Amino acid sequence: MTTNKAVGLARKGQGPQRTTLLELLLDLVFVAALALTSRTLAQRLDWVGAIQTVVLLLAIWWVWSVTALVTELYHAQRPPILVMTLWVMLGTLLMAGTLPDAFSHHALVFAGAYVAIHLGRDIFLVAALHNRAAHLHPSRFIFWFLVSAVPWLAGGLAAGPATGLLWTAALAIDYGSAWLRYPTPRLGRVPMSQYTVAADHLAERYQQFFTLALGDLILVTTLTYADNDMTISRTTALLVAFAATVLLWQIYVHRAGALLQATIESSRDPGGFVRSTPNTHLLMVAGVVAASAGFEVVIAHPTEHTTPWLAGVILGGPALFLVGRARFEYEVFSRVSPSRLVALLMLIVAGPALVIAPALVAGLTATLVLAGVAIADGIRARGHPPEQPAPSM
Repeated sequence: MTTNKAVGLARKGQGPQRTTLLELLLDLVFVAALALTSRTLAQRLDWVGAIQTVVLLLAIWWVWSVTALVTELYHAQRPPILVMTLWVMLGTLLMAGTLPDAFSHHALVFAGAYVAIHLGRDIFLVAALHNRAAHLHPSRFIFWFLVSAVPWLAGGLAAGPATGLLWTAALAIDYGSAWLRYPTPRLGRVPMSQYTVAADHLAERYQQFFTLALGDLILVTTLTYADNDMTISRTTALLVAFAATVLLWQIYVHRAGALLQATIESSRDPGGFVRSTPNTHLLMVAGVVAASAGFEVVIAHPTEHTTPWLAGVILGGPALFLVGRARFEYEVFSRVSPSRLVALLMLIVAGPALVIAPALVAGLTATLVLAGVAIADGIRARGHPPEQPAPSM
């Protein structure tokens, strides 16, 4: 990126950048958004609820992911970027507030807020950056977000299944254009060199967002526990959910999670790794969101029989997390630990048997499988020096 000397917004070769307090303030809105996404799934455990949750999560993740890249490319503490970040924060707050009825009464507000966030952020950058070359990056974003705005807003005006179909098409445009590096008429694609960013800042941001996802699990389970009568079974379910939270964190940070910065720095293709990391973390965050929804139901109804959908969410959440974590491990070390694959097999096998068991047993089963992975990690690491990253790209 060309440094904008007149305004001083762009970053290039200016040393390490740590997460700012403004970025942490922005992240607080996403805690609420993730919590409401989990609750939306918990309140409708069926195919429709699952598909709607995926659409909502993808939209929320894309707002955070693109904004994290912008605050990496520009000085987040400068007044123009501060105002832009507050704009994103306000829009995300509106999106979060509409999540429970995003596919019905508040569809247009949700879609409008999403479109306004992306277009407003990049229009603001074009206005704030006085260097013509610096306009190229946000201009590409504006073009593609204008394209996806059509199905987003059309879905907000539509009703029934049409909303989901149009929003799915809009997300395909958003994610697909990013994967293709935003090929734009007369402007071309984003150069791969622009994906070579400061490893310290980007690694810290993704680590923080995963921690925020765990905060969603703590928030949802605690609120559910507080909203119901205190019983021994509910208290036990809360303790099991807490144990699962700690285990998810431990498995994430074990070696690969702690080496994200060093991996980016040592990668043969830092730009490719930076483009892959969001998808990997999206899988892990989605697993946490699903687990949060499952444990909400377990705490509310610990002694009731586990329905097939509840078993799928309780076990599928950790399974999805482990799939993302296995991919993350491969990106960092070019290998996958057998314990991840064994744990995935155990979760799959346990599903049919848990349908006849109480919900608390299902939650305990998922937690025990995660405990097995964490123990295997500890045994493998004992007596060995810290492993150095060997990125696959």
